[in-house]
Amino acid sequence: MGSKSYCLLILLFAAMTSSSYSGSIAIYWGQNVEEGSLADTCSTGKFAYVNIAFLAVFGNNQVPGLDLEKHCDPLSKGGCTSLANDIKSCQRQGVKVMLSIGGADGSYFLSSTQDAKNVAQYLWDNFLGGSSKTRPFGDAVLDGIDFDIEGGTLDHWDELARFLKGFKSNKKVYLTAAPQCPYPDAYMGKALSTGLFDDIWIQFYNNYCQYNGDASAVKDTWDQWTSNIPATNFFLGLPAAPSAASSGFVPADVLISKILKLIKSTKNYGGVMLWSKYYDDLTGYSSAIKSHV
Repeated sequence: MGSKSYCLLILLFAAMTSSSYSGSIAIYWGQNVEEGSLADTCSTGKFAYVNIAFLAVFGNNQVPGLDLEKHCDPLSKGGCTSLANDIKSCQRQGVKVMLSIGGADGSYFLSSTQDAKNVAQYLWDNFLGGSSKTRPFGDAVLDGIDFDIEGGTLDHWDELARFLKGFKSNKKVYLTAAPQCPYPDAYMGKALSTGLFDDIWIQFYNNYCQYNGDASAVKDTWDQWTSNIPATNFFLGLPAAPSAASSGFVPADVLISKILKLIKSTKNYGGVMLWSKYYDDLTGYSSAIKSHV
């Protein structure tokens, strides 16, 4: 083999190694009607995951309730079945569409193992591969469930995850989660330790462990998560605009130059999660960082 061929192989290997750490962007959608449609969100080509937020009421014998602001009214005739075509459009473009359960203002609580099993069955029948006459999104089959658990019980989330993963289907059920950055997460710590979660987007905002001018401190927290929790990929969760959170907004240039360069070499680095599509529209944050994630 000649020296030129050898050099070309070296360059090719370097490119492959670099690209192996390339990440993607996950976004939350559903909490502001001004953010546009779900189909349009996916058509931007910027997002690998879209989390529909939120199933805000469930568990403890409550009637499950979707809260999608003014995108659709689950209680009206037809409910939110109009989203079925949007969901399918997203999936055809390779975007995974998740149902996010919980949220900061929801009413949810798992009272027992049986309660967790009942909620899992409801999610399976109404959003995943099961069947029900009252599927909120019609015949669309979501890719999985996102756990944004910020209240309620400290127990049984691990059981809910196990029940969800226990359903048999030709289509994989993805589990994702959005824990707060203090390790371990108060609500989801036990569940996340099961190794059942595919992607974890850690919320580095509204917390003391968010970026406060010291990127190495963020890296220390990141390493704590990525070395102790078994998951396929980890995402750095950030607000997409200063107004999207009480604290923790990181300007795009700072994220690129100071934080991403520290965490992208992590073997289970997945990318960046943003809250939310509405705020991202205000700032163009995802467009600014996409080529660097």
